[in-house]
Amino acid sequence: MTTTPAEKTGAHTDAAADVITGARERIDALDDRIIGLIQERMAVSAVIQDARITSGGRRVNLSREMEILGHYREALGKPGTPLAMTLLELCRGKI
Repeated sequence: MTTTPAEKTGAHTDAAADVITGARERIDALDDRIIGLIQERMAVSAVIQDARITSGGRRVNLSREMEILGHYREALGKPGTPLAMTLLELCRGKI
């Protein structure tokens, strides 16, 4: 049994299903871009960490992380903080 676009999207009309389908395609494309940017950020962060460790410093700079948390919180509100925490965790690399 095949499902109609309306059934697949949860919409009650074909017109709404078309809108939802198009918007989901845009979200999927945005998610791909976001993932690519996170991967790029991880690579840049690794360069910074390597330079810091090579020069005798620590892998993590907590004051810089606090700046990043504040930036995300200001830009996105309260949910920005856990988002930034997750991003920082991804970018810290392996110990």
